[in-house]
Amino acid sequence: MNKHQAKYYLIPAAACLIGLLFLVFYYTCTAFSAKTETEYVYIDDDDNADSVFVKLSPIASSHGITGLRTLIRHCDYHEKVHSGRYAIEPDLRIVSLFRKLKNGQQSPLMLTIPESRTIPRLAAILGKKLMIDSTAIAQALTDSIYCNKLGYDVYSIPAMFVPNTYEVYWNISVDQLMERLKSEHDVFWNKSRRQKANALGLTPEEVCTVASIIDEETANTEEKPMIAGMYLNRLKEGMPLQADPTVKFAIGDFSIRRIYKNMLDTDSPYNTYRNEGLPPGPIKIASVKGIDAVLNRVPHDYLYMCAKEDFSGTHNFARTYSEHLANAARYAKALNERGIK
Repeated sequence: MNKHQAKYYLIPAAACLIGLLFLVFYYTCTAFSAKTETEYVYIDDDDNADSVFVKLSPIASSHGITGLRTLIRHCDYHEKVHSGRYAIEPDLRIVSLFRKLKNGQQSPLMLTIPESRTIPRLAAILGKKLMIDSTAIAQALTDSIYCNKLGYDVYSIPAMFVPNTYEVYWNISVDQLMERLKSEHDVFWNKSRRQKANALGLTPEEVCTVASIIDEETANTEEKPMIAGMYLNRLKEGMPLQADPTVKFAIGDFSIRRIYKNMLDTDSPYNTYRNEGLPPGPIKIASVKGIDAVLNRVPHDYLYMCAKEDFSGTHNFARTYSEHLANAARYAKALNERGIK
């Protein structure tokens, strides 16, 4: 073959090589997503490569799926699919997504612990945000042995949760989640907060119990330290707390707007009309503001309180029972006038 003939064959060969390189670039190094905003794909433990492609398809461009399939075809991804939450940014290259999936490089999410009234409710909320089944969370937090390992019992376990937002992975296990939240609890209960609790003669769990009652008494943050002072005065005097929210919790009906005398006889360790001292645990996951309201309670000599008749969400405080009865009568009249039963 002479030089002229060699040149004749080299030109199309070079063109084919360039074309092949272009296809490789087009199908692996261009953006995978057809969307203009970041999308997230959630891969479960029981997903396989095919089901992953099904989940990716609504996001992908036509060449994106083809390119990803080509890359995955030549690796062991079919044998090891990593669960997790994966961010698909608009400019994410196909080859970069391939690396993410193959190496399990998932994206964390921001998990907010809510001020839930019950453990089942908390479990349901967390189950919607994480891969964990809500039933598994509820079972763990109502199992005495499991709670004991965390340093609590089934009554005090709500005190472990501090309502805040944490960065976690979507496929976190129950054990990993509880260990993380226990660690966050220990950070929250720093030296200053523990010293304040000790000065009040309370454990952190007892502080959370008082705070949970206060949170249910009012949404007025400024008044919470006053209410905390009143309940702590009652504890000091050995008086029953007689907190209406504990009756609602004992009955299991949080929609009750008015507490009647027959409700006060509800047989429950949470009913602070029948039982002296604190209930066995929080009646909800206490808010940070509620906890700090107890730790920074306003010192005073009030022993009674009643919701104000103007329905402002605040309370009239009283030192004597006779003063309290007068306040209660005004509030009862206002309830009757509004037809609230």
